[in-house]
Amino acid sequence: MPDTNDQSPTLGTKKPDDASLGEVIEFIKAYATQETVGPLKGVGRWLAYGAAAAFVMGLGLVLILLGILRAVQYEVDRLSSGSLSWLAYTVTLVVTLLLLVVTMLRVKKSTLNKEPK
Repeated sequence: MPDTNDQSPTLGTKKPDDASLGEVIEFIKAYATQETVGPLKGVGRWLAYGAAAAFVMGLGLVLILLGILRAVQYEVDRLSSGSLSWLAYTVTLVVTLLLLVVTMLRVKKSTLNKEPK
């Protein structure tokens, strides 16, 4: 009685392990493209959005800090001229450093490829 679970190949069919050199090369090319070109497209988009956001946020912060400097100079008459004029710049520098510390504390390190844990 023949065994029905026989896994031997029949004539005319190829074993799954048999692959020609051309198929192996095509597989390697497809794998390399999938693992390099695909993620690089995402990196470019990620960097473009990041650069645009950094530029706009930097411009906004410069304008806000300039506004703070002018407000301090306008509201406190002694800080707009004379020997204490440097104090308005010091106040603006302190506000800038505080904003920098808050920003650095809010930055979270993340990866481009979010893989499930």
